[in-house]
Amino acid sequence: MKIIVSVKRVIDYNVKVRVKTDNSDVDLTNVKMSLNPFCEIAVEEAIRLKEAGVASEIVVVSIGPNAVQEQLRTAMALGADRAIHIETEMQPEPLNVAKLLTKIVEAEEPGLVILGKQSIDSDNNQVGQMLAALTGWPQGTFASEVKIEDGKALVTREVDGGLRTLSLTLPAVVTTDLRLNEPRYAKLPDIMKAKRKPMEVKTPADLNVHLKKHISQLKVETPPQRQVGIKVDSVDALIDKLKNEAKIILRKLG
Repeated sequence: MKIIVSVKRVIDYNVKVRVKTDNSDVDLTNVKMSLNPFCEIAVEEAIRLKEAGVASEIVVVSIGPNAVQEQLRTAMALGADRAIHIETEMQPEPLNVAKLLTKIVEAEEPGLVILGKQSIDSDNNQVGQMLAALTGWPQGTFASEVKIEDGKALVTREVDGGLRTLSLTLPAVVTTDLRLNEPRYAKLPDIMKAKRKPMEVKTPADLNVHLKKHISQLKVETPPQRQVGIKVDSVDALIDKLKNEAKIILRKLG
């Protein structure tokens, strides 16, 4: 079975994000970029399925400028077999990403597509669901466990009441949650081998997809600075603060 994994280039989660002075966007000047953490989990899960003998090939796909090849090489160093780079300078919206991935799915005919549930930059959490809708495939989102048995994917999800396990007929789309696994680190020999692994470059035009802009970003602002907390010496003082300053308590208790 072939597995396709979609990955995204984002600001490293350890970096303190800066906003441009004109509030037009996030400042990416000299900022460390890396694989989206949820995408790392998706890559790791595909590798584990291959190590278990379930998958025969892992193909990683990323959309963006030439710089995303760095993250594709990282994914191949972790264990992916080959990569597809869909090159565009335009920042694609979730629906555009889903349309491009649909074309890749049609060409590659995988048995499973694994994606991170969301990216830590836009936090849209939409691509996996849109891809499932466009392909007509069953989907399992926020997966905390994935098993492949008898041509089906058993996807365990965390829900309010506990755990829910879905049985998906393959091919299917799965999006990963944090508790699914712990991604491995790439070893130096594997990093060197990744440089020789094949990477195919395509454009949206090659896939017959026209990227449309549906969303306009009006403004980006840093969140307001949190005020310093205070200590109170009694419950009565706490209630007084909540009632008269925070205005949270509107009537007397009891």
